[in-house]
Amino acid sequence: MTRFRDRAAFDRALAALPGPDMLAREAAASRQASLTKPAGSLGRLEAIALFMAGWQGRERPRAERIRAALFAGNHGVAARGVSAFPPEVTSQMVANFHNGGAAINALAAACGAELVIVPIDLDRPTADICDGPAMAEAECLAAINAGAAAVRPDIDLLLLGEMGIGNTTPAAAICAQVLGGEAKQWAGRGTGLDARGLERKQEAVRRALALHGEACSGAFETLRRLGGREIAAIAGAVLAARMDHVPVLLDGFICGAAVVPLARDNAEITGHCLAAHCSAEAGHARLLEALGLDPLLRLDMRLGEASGAAVAAQIVRSALAAHAGMATFAEAAVAGGL
Repeated sequence: MTRFRDRAAFDRALAALPGPDMLAREAAASRQASLTKPAGSLGRLEAIALFMAGWQGRERPRAERIRAALFAGNHGVAARGVSAFPPEVTSQMVANFHNGGAAINALAAACGAELVIVPIDLDRPTADICDGPAMAEAECLAAINAGAAAVRPDIDLLLLGEMGIGNTTPAAAICAQVLGGEAKQWAGRGTGLDARGLERKQEAVRRALALHGEACSGAFETLRRLGGREIAAIAGAVLAARMDHVPVLLDGFICGAAVVPLARDNAEITGHCLAAHCSAEAGHARLLEALGLDPLLRLDMRLGEASGAAVAAQIVRSALAAHAGMATFAEAAVAGGL
């Protein structure tokens, strides 16, 4: 399905974001107040239940249909030695995902998520962002729509993740372009770069910013020039999920970077998103702070693949189980509240 016919349609959707169902949220809050526990005693679990109620439009939200969408893409800038692994690892890991051998396979199964793998033109890396735009307009739009196509309105919760050797370099460039700061503040060691590799990575970010900075006039153009196909796909999935009122769990640094250009054009884009975790990748904490997202977990993870989102989904499921399954004071015949 083509969700966005052209970049103008993408821009219009981003400018007119629907909000949550406040009546459902208020009904959920009323239920929370009647449950057999002291007010606020389940802490953030209570807030998660209300968040989910608002976006699902249900007093008792559910997490029965969880989808983990993992997008994969290759990057021309990887040829500059900005990753500890060669580009062919992207395709090899996609095969591993399909064979059930990766961390996300185990973690998606553990949280009851359907895992959807979306490789995007892996035999055709994006252009080197140090030499020109990563994608032509049609390529970027196709990637955005590949992300949007992974979203269905009947999903209870969408987990987003990625795989792409070298993709922390374009992610760092996007963050530096939109949020400001030096390349060294955003470009970290990724999959385990040594000192020389880190220097190459930071130099690539500086060159990309010098080449594209003034031309990054909006979300679409920033994604097209500095991003990658899997990064654009995540942006498309986030926007499509908002249009369908599907709550989203964002994984790590790459997912956050995909949202940053959208947030510059409309800060409300993160309203239906939860940050699964704060990763060990340099810049992720700063990125989350800029987006106004408080991560559910801090486990020093830095794998990608939606792995952190799958772990955090267990917390969401627990929040909803307590919200739906507890007795009220009246049902339990507990007098006077707690």
